[in-house]
Amino acid sequence: MKKLNGAQIMWECIVHEGVKQIFGYPGGANLPIFHHLTEYPIDLVLPRHEQSAAHMADGFARVSGQVGVALATSGPGATNLVTGIATAMLDSSPVVFFTGQVGSHLLGFDAFQEVDVIGITMPITKHNYLVTDVNDLTSTIREAFYIARSGRPGPVLIDIPKDVQSAVIEWEYDDSPIHLAGYKLEPALKAGELGSAAEMIKQAKKPVILAGHGVLLSGAMQELKDFAEKTMTPVAVTLLGIGCLPASHPLNLGLMGMHGEAWVNQAIQEADLLLAFGMRFDDRVTGNLKSFAPAAKKIHFEIDRSEINKNVTVELALIGDIGESLRQLAPHLEASDRSDWNEHISDLRIESGKRDIKNLKTDKLHAAHVIHDISLLADPDCIVVTDVGQNQMWAAQYFTREKPYTLVTSGGLGTMGFGLPAAIGAKFARPDAEVWCISGDGGFQMTQAELQTLKQEGLKVNIVILNNGYLGMVRQWQELFFSRNYSGTPITSPDFVKLAEAHGLTGLRITQRSEIEAAIRKAQETEGSVVLEFKIEREDMVFPMVPTGAGLHEMIRRPETLP
Repeated sequence: MKKLNGAQIMWECIVHEGVKQIFGYPGGANLPIFHHLTEYPIDLVLPRHEQSAAHMADGFARVSGQVGVALATSGPGATNLVTGIATAMLDSSPVVFFTGQVGSHLLGFDAFQEVDVIGITMPITKHNYLVTDVNDLTSTIREAFYIARSGRPGPVLIDIPKDVQSAVIEWEYDDSPIHLAGYKLEPALKAGELGSAAEMIKQAKKPVILAGHGVLLSGAMQELKDFAEKTMTPVAVTLLGIGCLPASHPLNLGLMGMHGEAWVNQAIQEADLLLAFGMRFDDRVTGNLKSFAPAAKKIHFEIDRSEINKNVTVELALIGDIGESLRQLAPHLEASDRSDWNEHISDLRIESGKRDIKNLKTDKLHAAHVIHDISLLADPDCIVVTDVGQNQMWAAQYFTREKPYTLVTSGGLGTMGFGLPAAIGAKFARPDAEVWCISGDGGFQMTQAELQTLKQEGLKVNIVILNNGYLGMVRQWQELFFSRNYSGTPITSPDFVKLAEAHGLTGLRITQRSEIEAAIRKAQETEGSVVLEFKIEREDMVFPMVPTGAGLHEMIRRPETLP
């Protein structure tokens, strides 16, 4: 045994968890933690805002498959993490957050920079802890990492008062098995459930798989592919499910839901069986629940029991890890011929393709051109990180993804400002990968200070800003549903080229489609990070679009000619 204080114990435990990369900001209430950081083989990235630290750790977790770690001080440091914690929670991202806290004797007395971060974050964490005894610190940290990565992943927060960080005890690492009362992972499926599922699949004439984020979290990409091919079942993907099946696979229909492709939504509405794989039937996928897939029976493969029948009532629920469930189901499945159904969907796809803006001739610069051309020229294995809004949907529609864990985006919370810091986290997760950050002029300005983090860390990220001078997605709704009353959506921007140069980076401005290829090549060849500003059409639109309250079949289609 050796004598260590709480801060050293924290770092010892983090090292035991295999963590080598953290994202954090120092302050008065976590000074002991930062004082001892230099004693350990852990690399600290200093963001320019704690919210960015949370997004960096989140992006790192999504790409690496490891638990991300973010660190902040008390008070405003802790509250600045909140949006990032909620982002991770809604997208089931495993991140452990450490916050410093005022001394234990000051808790509840409104001390300087004291906030009840436990109370604040309880609804947006998988679990959280306030550690008031240094002897509890080791078990708490081990539990936090276990909870964050197991079952349905999610964020966990540990709040550590300053006196606990400084308290000294005799210590040795405890690696005994973790047992948490009331925290139980789902047991294996029952034979009867597997038989019932197999029979429903066999009887279906027009089945569709709805593949979500759970497929990626489970690592069940091969199981999904095997299932789809054996049963000849087409696969629609959620926004966070992109990459779970190669985009080029003949059974991959593409994106479903509010901004999903027309043929995908039409197939769902015509289906007689929906197989929900690791997705939660959220409103952006279903549209109006009363008219959602009206003729379809539904089987829900889901690890989180609380999601069953929450939004959509299903005929059968198979609760457990999606990969394990599909492996257990596989021997019960029969090979099927559904060529007529797949050919019908192919016909729907051909009709929709005639409306695709990337295929329409125009001298104007549209976002679809930008994303499509980057997709063709970028490294096929590149990582794409998006912000939120129109840019996010264009990236989902036009940036082809063949491999898993190569699209990172804020799906559930829809957090503007997520893109740039999450791209930094993704780059640390895969230093050798080409990373593209797709952002709008609004979202980028929320966390643009992280350009200096890129410079300080010497990172190479290609940042695409789709600049239309509006908060584009809100403006689109105003155009379609609020009489073109653009209240609050026009937004000015700094000179992004000069801004990049001010941070010691390269900036490029592109105004015509003929300039896109040269700009992409230059960005790829430039040693450091590059900011590429694309001056797209001001009233560029994302289509298709399912209006609020409408069914998937009531989507607004792309016009066949451009305005």
